[in-house]
Amino acid sequence: MAKILALKAREILDSRGLPTLEVELQLTDGACGRASVPSGKSTGSKEAVEWRDGDKTRFRGRGVLGAVQHVQGTIARAVQGCDFDSQEAFDRYLTNLDGTMDKHRLGANAILGCSMAFARAAAVSKKCSLVQSIASIYETEKLVFPVPMMNVINGGKHADSGVSTQEFMLIPHGADTISDAIRMGAETYQALRLLLESKGFRVAIGDEGGFAPQLKTTEGALELLVAAIEQAGYIPGAQISLGLDFAANDFYQDGHYLFEGHTWTSDEMTAYCLQLAQQFPIVSIEDGLSEYDWQGWETHTKALNENGIQCVGDDIFVTHANIFQRGIDQGIANAILIKLNQVGTVTETLETMRLARAHQYKTVVSHRSGETDDAFIADFALATAAGQMKAGAPARGERVAKYNQLLRLQETFPDAPLAAGVYQKASKKQ
Repeated sequence: MAKILALKAREILDSRGLPTLEVELQLTDGACGRASVPSGKSTGSKEAVEWRDGDKTRFRGRGVLGAVQHVQGTIARAVQGCDFDSQEAFDRYLTNLDGTMDKHRLGANAILGCSMAFARAAAVSKKCSLVQSIASIYETEKLVFPVPMMNVINGGKHADSGVSTQEFMLIPHGADTISDAIRMGAETYQALRLLLESKGFRVAIGDEGGFAPQLKTTEGALELLVAAIEQAGYIPGAQISLGLDFAANDFYQDGHYLFEGHTWTSDEMTAYCLQLAQQFPIVSIEDGLSEYDWQGWETHTKALNENGIQCVGDDIFVTHANIFQRGIDQGIANAILIKLNQVGTVTETLETMRLARAHQYKTVVSHRSGETDDAFIADFALATAAGQMKAGAPARGERVAKYNQLLRLQETFPDAPLAAGVYQKASKKQ
């Protein structure tokens, strides 16, 4: 492949009005790639460390000018004129250049921005699409569009709705195509808006585009979602089901879960999850327990498995292959959330996904609460046949960018089907 000619970076704003990093990489054959890096609010403790300046006179210390300098200085000097024959070779070079376990010296945001930009430039250089390029690296047998998981009611750290559960997701798994799935989710989202307005709730939206009505309980939010699905003309559980992300780290204290007026043990939190799944068409539960509660996760996983519910690990795994391997060995979760910026390079993300594939764990490619209009994860989810993708509600430009990219990709890859049979509980009902 052509040599690296130049690297450029800049500080831009993410969807929350906070700084993030954008990187441009140019090869000597004229191929260019540009990528911007998302940032999370609800984060696992072992995520790769993004560089923040700490200068309180700019963006309250959240600036990323240091990361810009690392890209245009340390990294650019090291890679300019170099010929990397693969994504892995480039990414390994960057991680070795940083030299730390958590990428804190150069910043995971600086490294990931370069990694994603290289992936795009490499695809252009090879005269193929980003999807085809990543699929070749991952050795994907068959391209499959991901079922969208749309966060349409925001709670926890993502909004001030008063509900402890962080995400309430619509999952239109009963669609025939990705365009149908997006349409079904968007129609139900609009039905939810009308329903909330009719009941006197505000329709302000949270970080991920979901509504943030002032509700007292998780059950209240779920009741609204079932009603919205029906009002949109769909059958709850058969065509559109529900998913929850509890983000339990946020209400875990001293070995207990302080959840909406309750103080629960791990077993009681698990029993509550099962109760909700019996009452409502819930097919997926993410982070029902804290990342620190490994023993509780074993029982939690077994209980959800026995009831046909997808049990997703996010904060407990942070897309890190070594941590994930421990989870596999202990029988924790049956699905893993995939976030590129949790680990910091495209290569390491694919390594974790290969581990999931080898051990029959399902994968959910995910955005972050602080997003940009970069739709990289849409191409990535299709290329890796991940089966599921979280990109937030079908609202706000940075969320819609991902869904719109999937619609474009359907035109490019018309024979790629929507992932089928992802959710065991839904399959049993049909």
